[in-house]
Amino acid sequence: MHIALLSRNRNLYSTRRLVEAAEGRGHTARVVDTLRCYMSIASHHPSIHYKGEEIEPFDAVIPRIGSSVTFYGCAVLRQFEMMGTYVINDNVSITRSRDKLRSLQLLSRKGLGLPITGFAHSPDDIPDLITMVKGAPLVIKLLEGTQGIGVVLAETNQAAESVIQAFMGMKANIMVQEYIKEARGADIRCFVIGDKVVASMKRQAADGEFRSNLHRGGTASLIRITPEERSTAIRAAKAMGLRVAGVDLLRSNHGPVIMEVNSSPGLQGIESATGKDIASMIIEHIEKNAMPARKAPPKPKG
Repeated sequence: MHIALLSRNRNLYSTRRLVEAAEGRGHTARVVDTLRCYMSIASHHPSIHYKGEEIEPFDAVIPRIGSSVTFYGCAVLRQFEMMGTYVINDNVSITRSRDKLRSLQLLSRKGLGLPITGFAHSPDDIPDLITMVKGAPLVIKLLEGTQGIGVVLAETNQAAESVIQAFMGMKANIMVQEYIKEARGADIRCFVIGDKVVASMKRQAADGEFRSNLHRGGTASLIRITPEERSTAIRAAKAMGLRVAGVDLLRSNHGPVIMEVNSSPGLQGIESATGKDIASMIIEHIEKNAMPARKAPPKPKG
């Protein structure tokens, strides 16, 4: 098969590993810079051009779209979908998962475990908003933040009011969540492919830090998850419509709660922690599910 990776940086670990895995399984793989793609939107011949030429047909596309280019990246991905190309995660699923508030609302509708989350517009509602999530300590999150950026732990109600007022004054969209103390700065990343959790790791926050993101100095280690955690991760990915996802869970006193569902989960941490070849598993999933974009042989005449 001929596989495209939508990625802005071919040197990123995840991009390199996916190219290696595809070529190792006998396929060709091309890294395509998402922002250098441009589209011809036509009824009979929709096409994508890249660096001055119409792009060749691909059998499958693996989107590695950064959060800062979600809108344009999903437009490019949607064009591939219009052309009949198999995409491992479609544009609707990615857009859905990138909207933190919308994704939590969808997960809530499916009855999945979540930390109590509040969302408000008016500063007049801040005191009740804080009470709604059981008071301080509580977590305040920018809806546009990634990798732990824009996440604040407020230790007191007074501090929470000050931070929320400051964000609201800047016209920033935020949500407020209960702080799961019993998690003790650790979360679980479950890597879902298809209808299976193929690997999982525990991420522990650094000393003095409550965010467990590896980009914030957290450490990763192998962990055995419970059947309930496994089921929660699979159901969360399905609720988003994602075939490949990283589902982040916290262990609370009332069972697993979902922090986030990531549509472009990194491979370095999970492969290092588990020793598993996740990249090859993704390519294997494509082999089983993609319909090769090849023309059927002509039928014999007569």
